[in-house]
Amino acid sequence: MDPITSAGLPDERTSGLREARETVSSLMPGLLQDLDRLIAIPSVAFPDFPPAPVLLMAETVEALFRREDTTGSAEIRLIEIPGGFPAVFADFPGPPGAPTVLLYAHYDVQPAPADQGWTSDPWTATRKDDGRIYGRGAADDKSGVVIHAGTLRAFGGRPPVNVKVLIEGEEETISHLEAFVAANPELVAADAFVIADMGGIRVGSPAVTTALRGEVAAAVTVRTLEHAVHSGLFGGPVPDALVALIRILATLHDDDGNTVVKGLHSTDWSGGDFDEAVLRHTSGIIDDVQLVGSGSLASRLWSRPSATVIGIDAPRVAEAANILIPQATAKVSLRIAPGADAARELDVLVEHLERAAPWGVEVEVTRVKVGWPFAVPVNGPILRAAEDALQDAFGQPSSRLGSGGSIPLVASLASAAPAAEIILWGAEDMAQARIHASDESVDPGEVERMVLAQVRLLQRIGTVS
Repeated sequence: MDPITSAGLPDERTSGLREARETVSSLMPGLLQDLDRLIAIPSVAFPDFPPAPVLLMAETVEALFRREDTTGSAEIRLIEIPGGFPAVFADFPGPPGAPTVLLYAHYDVQPAPADQGWTSDPWTATRKDDGRIYGRGAADDKSGVVIHAGTLRAFGGRPPVNVKVLIEGEEETISHLEAFVAANPELVAADAFVIADMGGIRVGSPAVTTALRGEVAAAVTVRTLEHAVHSGLFGGPVPDALVALIRILATLHDDDGNTVVKGLHSTDWSGGDFDEAVLRHTSGIIDDVQLVGSGSLASRLWSRPSATVIGIDAPRVAEAANILIPQATAKVSLRIAPGADAARELDVLVEHLERAAPWGVEVEVTRVKVGWPFAVPVNGPILRAAEDALQDAFGQPSSRLGSGGSIPLVASLASAAPAAEIILWGAEDMAQARIHASDESVDPGEVERMVLAQVRLLQRIGTVS
């Protein structure tokens, strides 16, 4: 066979798996250097964090995809998103009449505070004895950015289909890209979307995610007093705002830990269950602490609602005084089941919090976030092609998983191009990646296999054009 050259892979009709595997393998040293450079930029897009690193990351990612434009025919630019950070957009033309595939990832990351318990610098890509690469965003989702760049690099910038790239800068916070996509659907018009922001349960176990929970959030503020008063002089008959808030929050769950907000959409997961040993290891549950809720783990993780109190504004213990608290606020995050109407679920949550207020206390509930869930149709030809591509890359059949996490833009993409199929996968293995937590990491072999899977997927889509 003809050797693979820097011009990239020939079409699927004349190339095979071995050639694709060799090409991707040869690219890995450079792709991992790219990942190192991305990890070094603290691109936290949260409010109150400096914007300069986020803007630097946007420019760095734009430059990364400009390198893949070996023919000079691609359109690559930063898109200014009103109210938010720029998105990186690229459009690589394929053969005339070919389908269009949009590749999505995000370049922003979660914070990595010192008290989170990191054992290495989160902003330095660190190789450890297990062979994994550690650093904030190593998995979520700078690995996805590198997977997309590697896919284009494997084709020498001349893919067998039209390829659009959309790299978001606000996925981890309140995204402004959803409204932009809704107002500009032609930008993301495609026959398929490939979202590289997921992963299998373990390294080497390929998977496609077919359902995402959504997320809605609300802030509940309780007021009982015009000002703080002495807890000894007034405690007993005078209500304390923090105690009232605690009582409201306690109504979100039953004694087993199930979320029991009446009226929320809930289903049982119809596929295989999740491995409890993997769950306990991955989550870091302390020995002898019980899991909460009832029913299958897969249902609890992927297809039922789950309420979490993610923050409380109240006096710190170190500054506590003997007073009754006049005002206290909590933020409640509610993961909602696939198939749910996010706006309705938020209404249900708000009404529950308002009704649960004891003793006539003053309660104000503010709507904070509406993120829609998503379920992938499982009978499409591109999903079958994706599963075949995973078989090529991993050497074994793939599984279909759900995800308790959310990618809000997925529903927006589906609305912009209703006929397009959506593939959700990536290098973020559930067993070890520890996304959002300390010592986040990615397995470089998993990145390589996912680049190969995307190469094979685009080749397969290209053969039916």
